[in-house]
This record gives sequence, C-alpha cells and structure tokens, in this order.
Amino acid sequence: MATIGSTRMQHFSTGIFAELNEKRDAMEMQGKKLYNLFVGTPDFPPAPHIMEAVQKSAAKPEDYKYSLRDLPELLEAVSDYYKERFDVGVTPDMITGVHGSQEGIGHVCMALCDPGDVVLLPNPGYPVFEAGAYLAQTEQYFYELKEENAFLPVLSEIPEDIAKRAKVMIVSYPYNPVCRTAPDSFYDELIAFAKKYDIFVIHDNAYSDIIFDGRVGGSFLQHEGALEVGAEFFSLSKSYNITGARVSFMIGRKDAVEALKLLRSQIDFGTFIPVQRGAIAALRGPKDYVKEQCQKYQERRDALCGGFRSIGWNVPDSEGTMFVWAPIPDGYTSSREFANVMVEKAGVLCTPGDAFGSCGEGYVRFALVLPPEELKKAVQAVKDSGILELGTVEK
Repeated sequence: MATIGSTRMQHFSTGIFAELNEKRDAMEMQGKKLYNLFVGTPDFPPAPHIMEAVQKSAAKPEDYKYSLRDLPELLEAVSDYYKERFDVGVTPDMITGVHGSQEGIGHVCMALCDPGDVVLLPNPGYPVFEAGAYLAQTEQYFYELKEENAFLPVLSEIPEDIAKRAKVMIVSYPYNPVCRTAPDSFYDELIAFAKKYDIFVIHDNAYSDIIFDGRVGGSFLQHEGALEVGAEFFSLSKSYNITGARVSFMIGRKDAVEALKLLRSQIDFGTFIPVQRGAIAALRGPKDYVKEQCQKYQERRDALCGGFRSIGWNVPDSEGTMFVWAPIPDGYTSSREFANVMVEKAGVLCTPGDAFGSCGEGYVRFALVLPPEELKKAVQAVKDSGILELGTVEK
C-alpha cells in the first residue's frame, strides 16, 4: 500500500527541537550533566488560587460537558483586565478564546485570507507564523529584522506592489526569539502603514508581563487607530505558568474575531470549563506575583548575559521575553554547528537561530528556565569547555 500523506506536509519537518531532544536523551543516557535551555516552558508553578479554581470546577460532573463557547464570565474578565491593565475598552464580542496563541495564530490566516493573498511575516520568525500562513495557501513575504534596525521592521523597505497586495501582517513585541521591545513610535508608524495599504495587523502579545529594566509591557490595541486595523493574541501561558492549559484570546476588531470564531466553530467544541474557571481566577485574582516573577526572570537574564560577557562572549541583555538572543562567537560561521559544539563540549542546550528563518543565522537562543545559580554553572561550563577560544568548529 502506498504511503499516505498530503503533499502539503512535505513543507514541514520534525525540526531542530526534535533533533535537540534526541541529543539530550542520548547524552543523559551517558550520564552527562546537561543544562537544558532550548525549550521555553516556565519552571515556576501556577499560583495556588488558579489551581484551586481548576480543581473545584473539575470536581463538578457537569463541567465535563462540551463548553461550546467562552463563558460570559471569562469574556467579562478579559474585558475588565484590558481596561484595567492597558486602558483599552473592548466588549465581549471583540474577544474569543483559543487553545493557546499557537493554535489561534495557526488558524487565523485561514479565517482572514483567501488563497493567494499576501501575508507579511517577520524573519526571524516564530515558526507558527509561517506555518499558519502556508496552510491557508497564502503567499508569504518575509520582512527582515536586523540588529542595525533594533530588530524592527523597516516598513519603507517593503516593496510597494507587495504592500498593495498584502492582506495581513504579523508582528510581535516583546518578540521571541530576538528579545527586543518596540517603541510607541513604531506602532504609530505601523498603524499608518496598515491604513494606507488596507492591511490587517495581527500582534502576538505573549510577553507583556516579562519585560525588563523598568520597561512597561503594553498592548498594540493601546495605540490610536489600532482597533480599526487589527487585533492581538493575548496569552496567559507565560505570565501565569499555565502553558499546558492552553489559554489565550484573540482580541480586537469585531469582524476579524467573528471570522475566527466561525472557523473554530467548525472544528472545536470549546475550552474545557475547568480551564476557563482557572483563567477567570488568573485574570480576577492577585497579580503581585506576576511582577515578582518578572524580577526573577530579570535576575536569570543578568546571570546568563552578564555571565557570558564576563567570560568574553558579548551577549546583549534581553529586553523582554523569557529568552536570550546571542550572536555566535567570532570564528564560528554556523549557528547550528555552534549549538552542536555547545551541547557536546559544554553540555548546554540552546536553539540555533536558523530554526527561526534565514535572518536567525549567526545567533542562538537560550531559554531562561533555570535558576540563577544553575545558569552561572552553565556559564562556567562554557568557559571550562574552551569553545569560545576554539574559533573554528572541529570537524
């Protein structure tokens, strides 16, 4: 019998994360000490009041039925949160829940675009941006994010003919993987660009609570005119350490939200009610620990970035997200080869930048998922390995 599988699946591969998992497993079986900094899963626990809300709901048999919709109390909690936190007025009909931003962004281009429409995507880019646009049979145009431009898109460099044909543009700040934030002036420019060319902006806002050095996390929707031209995905995963619960929302212009709701109604019966109850508890409950957690992430950033600089590797401080974006040391020419050297000689697992696109070549990404004392040990392991002095990859 012939192998089954659509030709569109040939576009994808298991990727670098599967490769690194295999390498990690092999080295652990050999008893080698590893510092796993390649997957961004928070190691902090959820707050007790969130877990309690999930547990209480999970004890009710009636809460195991199809939810079929977002609970009205949840939509009201999101609306109140956006008003309190960002001073943005959104009504419940401008909000829809999704099973994590990954799922929502993976489907949104199917809801908003026709085959052949142009979608503007960042390079480096989080992989689901491109995957969702590809599965929607759109044409993808990748705008480049470069260090000399503070990893911001240069909108004037997008060709006029591409801008005129573009239907959707995806942006994200604080941005994983490049770990940079965007100034207010950028959003003003972006909104003007979107209005000029009738482009709908999707902003992925997963890290507004993990932002460093006194910066204040915000929302794209705070900016004048944003609700006319776009929407954003807002996630509870990283702020509240509930990544496995898959709780996020698309918030913004009503017609776009309705389009995604209609698409998802064809393939989904809603979010498990205990998960929705946990989300309400997160949005309504105390939030001091979210700020305290951000400070802990900053301490980790300082331990890793400052530690690397202290041993001669010029790694800039991350401005936000739970990651660090590091240029590979002088003498190395491939981010993937350098990542392999890191794990083989120092036992430090990181993600090569080319996993995020061609403009990620020359960088590696670290996840801040170990306490400062462990990150200091990882820095020492890199120093002791001598790989910063090698200058060339051993063949």
